[in-house]
Amino acid sequence: MPRKPRVSPIKVSQHVIVRGNNRQPCFICEEDMEFYMNYLKEYANKHNLKIHAWVLMPNHIHLLVTPMNTNSVSKTMQDVGRLYVRYFNKTYKRTGTLWEGRYKSSLVQSDFYLLAVYRYIELNPVRASMVKDPAGYRFSSYQINALGKHSNLCIPHSEYLLLGNNDDNRQQNYRSLFEQQLDSKLINDIRKITNKGMAIGNEKFITQIKKLTGHDLSNVSRGRPIGWRKKVVTLLL
Repeated sequence: MPRKPRVSPIKVSQHVIVRGNNRQPCFICEEDMEFYMNYLKEYANKHNLKIHAWVLMPNHIHLLVTPMNTNSVSKTMQDVGRLYVRYFNKTYKRTGTLWEGRYKSSLVQSDFYLLAVYRYIELNPVRASMVKDPAGYRFSSYQINALGKHSNLCIPHSEYLLLGNNDDNRQQNYRSLFEQQLDSKLINDIRKITNKGMAIGNEKFITQIKKLTGHDLSNVSRGRPIGWRKKVVTLLL
């Protein structure tokens, strides 16, 4: 069966997942994660890929990105992936594959779902019971988006910038989003859609993507996620 073609429209955000082969660890220590992050930054800049959120887990990676060129995502993931495999195999005196095939990705509708995907990504260590608060996990973008930690990698999305009129307001409102748990159905939908390479958004978004790319990326019931913006609207009034 032929591989499903990549759909990567310019300026349409994507949720990207990379997993270790057979869900085995791809990061053994913090130095491994630092190595990956350094070269992710280098190749994202090289291929004009904007990265808004991320988390590095022991056996997988989540990214929220926006490509500014047609091949921004694929070139970045290929380049950093190959370099990291060479580093990992040399460091741990091993051979063979490290990643579980190609990365998975889904298109994300910005104005309805993007902030939910931000939260989904940065709450991974909490759902995995590694920390109680996302602020306690070093290798995610939460400390940057919520607490103002400096980063040369993180580029705020326009939806994030709408959270306030200055950095302090945006960070405060962003933290407030995490006071409300993500709906379990939304979590399952994000997982399913990304694994299948579909798109998460309402009917209008799915239709626009189909017209733009010629591919029907619909999958689950459409509409706005539960509590998608109620909290933010309240905070900004």
